[in-house]
Amino acid sequence: MEGINRVHLVLVLSLGIFMGTLCQDDSDSTISAVYIVTLKQTPVSHYYGELRKETNVFNHGPSGRRNRLHRPRHNSSSHQSSGSYIARVHDSLLRRVLRGEKYLKLYSYHYLINGFAVLVTQQQADKLSRRREVANVVLDFSVRTATTHTPQFLGLPQGAWVKEGGYEAAGEGIVIGFIDTGIDPTHPSFADDISEHSYPVPGHYSGICEVTRDFPSGSCNRKLIGARHFAASAITRGIFNSSEDYASPFDGDGHGTHTASVAAGNHGIPVIVAGHHFGNASGMAPRAHIAVYKALYKSFGGFAADVVAAIDQAAQDGVDIISLSITPNRRPPGLATFFNPIDMALLSAVKAGIFVVQAAGNTGPSPKSMSSFSPWIFTVGAASHDRDYSNSMTLGNNVTIPGVGLAPGTKDASYTLISAIHALNNDTTVTTDMYVGECQDSSNFNQDVVQGNLLICSYSIRFVLGLSTIKQALETAKNLSAAGVVFYMDPFVIGFRLNPIPMRMPGIIISSPDDSKILLNYYNSSLEIDAMSKKIIKFGAVACISGGLKANYSNSAPVVMFYSARGPDPEDSFLDDADILKPNLVAPGNSIWAAWSSLGTDSVEFQGENFAMMSGTSMAAPHVAGLAALIKQNFPSFSPSAIASALSTTASLIDKNGRSIMAQRAYANPDQNKSPATPFDMGSGFVNATAALDPGLIFDSSYDDYMSFLCGINGSGPVVFNYTGQNCWTYNSTINGSDLNLPSITISKLDQYRMVQRTVTNIAGNESYNVGWSAPYGVAVKVAPTHFTIASGEKLVLNIMLNATMNSTVAGYGRIGLFGNKGHVLNIPMAVILKTYYNTTNI
Repeated sequence: MEGINRVHLVLVLSLGIFMGTLCQDDSDSTISAVYIVTLKQTPVSHYYGELRKETNVFNHGPSGRRNRLHRPRHNSSSHQSSGSYIARVHDSLLRRVLRGEKYLKLYSYHYLINGFAVLVTQQQADKLSRRREVANVVLDFSVRTATTHTPQFLGLPQGAWVKEGGYEAAGEGIVIGFIDTGIDPTHPSFADDISEHSYPVPGHYSGICEVTRDFPSGSCNRKLIGARHFAASAITRGIFNSSEDYASPFDGDGHGTHTASVAAGNHGIPVIVAGHHFGNASGMAPRAHIAVYKALYKSFGGFAADVVAAIDQAAQDGVDIISLSITPNRRPPGLATFFNPIDMALLSAVKAGIFVVQAAGNTGPSPKSMSSFSPWIFTVGAASHDRDYSNSMTLGNNVTIPGVGLAPGTKDASYTLISAIHALNNDTTVTTDMYVGECQDSSNFNQDVVQGNLLICSYSIRFVLGLSTIKQALETAKNLSAAGVVFYMDPFVIGFRLNPIPMRMPGIIISSPDDSKILLNYYNSSLEIDAMSKKIIKFGAVACISGGLKANYSNSAPVVMFYSARGPDPEDSFLDDADILKPNLVAPGNSIWAAWSSLGTDSVEFQGENFAMMSGTSMAAPHVAGLAALIKQNFPSFSPSAIASALSTTASLIDKNGRSIMAQRAYANPDQNKSPATPFDMGSGFVNATAALDPGLIFDSSYDDYMSFLCGINGSGPVVFNYTGQNCWTYNSTINGSDLNLPSITISKLDQYRMVQRTVTNIAGNESYNVGWSAPYGVAVKVAPTHFTIASGEKLVLNIMLNATMNSTVAGYGRIGLFGNKGHVLNIPMAVILKTYYNTTNI
């Protein structure tokens, strides 16, 4: 998952199967594996894409908002006929090539890519790859799944929601498809009866609601309008656990329910966890519709074959936005950085007009720690927001120690502190159980000693690994009638960042080993021990816990989180992917309250709860998916790149205190290791929901632009043809990443002098703009024109000239600003690294 659970690290079935002819020869012992085979024949969406009428990007109706989306859709019966025909072609090919051999076809892909997933041996895969009609044969690979206050922090109630007619209409008519771990349909965040307003299912959506024992009839409604699951690749591997993973769209993990509610959960749903009320939740686009395509699972993650099937179905069904809180387990090598089945399926989805959002991943803070650099995918990193739940305890010597924990306090009273290892019963010793201090079993302790006191438990690496849990320690404290529980950090647990954890009794986790030493020194020095027997006569240490149920909003935010994956390393030698800025921007991803599956098991601490607080880029991506729904609602004809431009050019560069956004630079003690965020940390900046609804100008790119970019990669021609059925020679010219009409400029190797162009389109009224810039280190910049007036609907080309003025191997960062006389402001980040020094006075 691209969510980070609790403290630590990245935490990270109806099958339409065609069985090929089975022979009786079992002499071939070669191990079978799942392969994704693509054919050279063009997929269905490309045929229909040619027939769609292009509409003006700024023609959004007289009101400027809430127009029903009328994206042209093909006739469903025609599509089904085409899909059936392509599936028969796949079956025929397999029968001809693998005559008399065992194989198992798992999926036929026909809408976004033309191909299939099949279980075969390597020798059989080689046979398929030699066929002239076969484009690529790729071994299936694994993937991993990568809010009460964030609407307020993003200014939605007074800004974007007002522009859309209030939260009752925000996102109306837009369908967001989630490729994730499924959904809990019983959650109130997905009910369709909480508003008096009519709530019709959008006419352009044609998906179905899969019915199983775990997902009975009636699970879908006018809010949750589609739900399916995809697990064929996992099942063929023998790793699918139906009791844990559910052969249905139901979410046995929690992650998918969480991300769906962040983007489009209902407004005003009470967040009650561990008996405490933490406010009311809302998605970014509470009126948008949800379609679920489950392809990720608790016990094993997921596989590309299933993910591609889910993406293909979502596009075929007519979703407007795809939200992917998943990333590959590792970056595909070489050309496969772009040419892999998932990214190429998403390219076809973009061609079909679908905006695609993907989590950057939780592999930061190292440079180039992302797995995907494709420019047609909108990649989102994670930042903090200003809400924080802090907790503290005051010792009897008046020393106050900070900590975390969503727990009540001990009021004004002080209670005696009792260490777990000093409250053992006669049958238990530290020698017999070295982990007894973690308080996982109440039978190990003497209730008479603990009752009415604060129990001190150790927090070790076992909690990080899930071998011990806060929940079980709290159960122990409850069984012993303790007044509360205090966790001190084992010195071997260094540098972990603890998320607040819900507790029903007074409690605190001291998250610093140094602060834990202060507690233990005070506790031990307060013990009265009999000199002869060496037994404790009196526990003299006392403390009170302040409680951490009340949020404060004093944090400097946003801050790019340490785990958020970072963008290109300009010194990387691989082609020109450093010429594409990633991530595109950052959004709230840390400590996010959102819905949780009633049977979700991803977090033990939130098991059985309706809401959970999670962190990760998984939480950031659906924030942007929901905000994209607001833009799509306001501008129904916007292309995916136009939505991306509106989000990027309006992003904020400063935090709530008016200072530069900072980025955490280290996993250990991240708050003490920060420096100003660069474009490779935060892309264009922190998402600005309200400004994105009125960007003024946009930078638009088309499918053909992305194809020209792919064709510009050295040696890519055959691969492009294999995936798309199109020859690179049909394009008049090819371009590299820096020449794409992106709302950013990134050049990994500036050789003396370079000019790039950007074309802006005015989607607002007539306006005059001034152009200003700050140049990257070691580079002289000139932009022409420096002043221009542009009419509504008009396009204008900006010429950006960059000239090296000194030698440098360090990336330099700058910005171009477009300042309109009617209030529109656009920021275009620049990231440049020099190749050679070039001295000129002409710029």
